[in-house]
Amino acid sequence: MPGSTRQDEFERLAMPHSQSLLRVAYRLTVDTAAAEDLVQETLLSAWRGFHQFRAGSNARAWLFRILFNAFYAQGRKAKAAPQVVPISDASERGAGYRAQAVHLEAAAVAVALDSLAAEHRTVLLLGVVEGFTCQEMAEILAVPIGTVMSRLSRARQALRARLEGGAPKVCVRSAE
Repeated sequence: MPGSTRQDEFERLAMPHSQSLLRVAYRLTVDTAAAEDLVQETLLSAWRGFHQFRAGSNARAWLFRILFNAFYAQGRKAKAAPQVVPISDASERGAGYRAQAVHLEAAAVAVALDSLAAEHRTVLLLGVVEGFTCQEMAEILAVPIGTVMSRLSRARQALRARLEGGAPKVCVRSAE
């Protein structure tokens, strides 16, 4: 871009992906502060290496590659703790059972997803949640496409087994 600075160009390419990076970082770390730190480290590393970024290449895939490299470099193999899901008293709010059931199902899926091995959780997050193709995931994770496909298949099987094998442990607390 004529007249734009390096910082302007970086912000134009990186900032639109910050929420996606934060969402995936949270799922990897299962901790808000750790996720924010991971995204900050990712953006800092991206800024430092921005001179190596090839114009016209996939900025989103590049940023996610940096995110995963930073995550693995930190040695985080976070396992999900049981999540606390507040449930308001249905009699106070009227017949909110259906909404509460949907909320509990979403919480059960989140807990089951968090209980997966990091490599399985990663491909599900990238493929299903973020919409990356298998080829893009292979580039981000620096593994062959066949590895991505097998991890994705195993991840889906494991998630299905956890959800069909009974509800994951979800702590329910009444909001009083």
